[in-house]
Amino acid sequence: MLQAPRKASTTEVPILDLSSWLAGGPPDELVAQMRAACQGTGFFYVAGHGVPEEVISGIFDATRRYYDIPEATRLADKIDERFRRGFMPYGINQHPGYDPDLKESYEFAMDLPLTDPDVVAGRPLHGPNRWPDCAPWLRPAAEAYFNHTLRLGKDLLRLFARSLDQEEGFFLQWCKKPMVQSRLFHYPPQIPDVEKALGVAPHTDYGMITILTQDPIGGLELKKRDGEWIAAPYIEGTFVINLGDMVKVWTNDTYVSNLHRVVNRTGKERFSIPTFFNLDYDAPVRCLPNFQSETNPPKYEPIKSGDYLVKRFREVQKYKA
Repeated sequence: MLQAPRKASTTEVPILDLSSWLAGGPPDELVAQMRAACQGTGFFYVAGHGVPEEVISGIFDATRRYYDIPEATRLADKIDERFRRGFMPYGINQHPGYDPDLKESYEFAMDLPLTDPDVVAGRPLHGPNRWPDCAPWLRPAAEAYFNHTLRLGKDLLRLFARSLDQEEGFFLQWCKKPMVQSRLFHYPPQIPDVEKALGVAPHTDYGMITILTQDPIGGLELKKRDGEWIAAPYIEGTFVINLGDMVKVWTNDTYVSNLHRVVNRTGKERFSIPTFFNLDYDAPVRCLPNFQSETNPPKYEPIKSGDYLVKRFREVQKYKA
């Protein structure tokens, strides 16, 4: 039986209040807090983030309403492999050693017209969003949420760069057409004693940072470096932020992307909305000079951001006609 873990302490998963910094205050304390979190669990909360509560409640209301529509109707907008936008039913995501994830999602990203040069060239994951005819109210709520989390992601990258002793705009130079994607997740109640059938099996995220808002049901659990699983519960007015695998390349394993999973133990439906913030497709991800030396050479080969994302998506997703 999969045991319920204890709740994380604020030392393990701290809460960073961005309000003073976003109002023009000094970033030094925030930078130090972020650095400690990134070297520890790779998870932290942010409060005072500037995303209006009505935008968050609006997207949750639209998400719940969308999943009340019969699946047979929603399948008209099933996700495609090229643009990776639309409805993803149960059974597509599967991690090695586990049953398919017990979740379904609606996915949208940076909205690019078919005339965009990268779309014309067939660059993976670049393209237009698709919006369901059966839910015309979904698009305005989703676009408002996406635009706010896009702004928040760029703000977090500014702090992230400072925590790595880089200029504040270091990562923003690769945000001309960032590969940012949001997903509206729906998790059904699950049988709590099944260890191989989880909402999301243990995994690390692929890219730079993930910005997550979850409902009061909770269910997010993360694995510490010492192997203990702890819960990252819902905290009102916050987002959960976690690091993706690319930070290991930038920092030579100084910053971590920890394993995490979702286990819905409540017997109720669960909803959560992550935004995966990634850099431009051609962003050169490589070890920063200040994280390597003669005795500590780079552990990873340089990679292009987009090439790595496409590779990882194909490893865990099974598209069906």
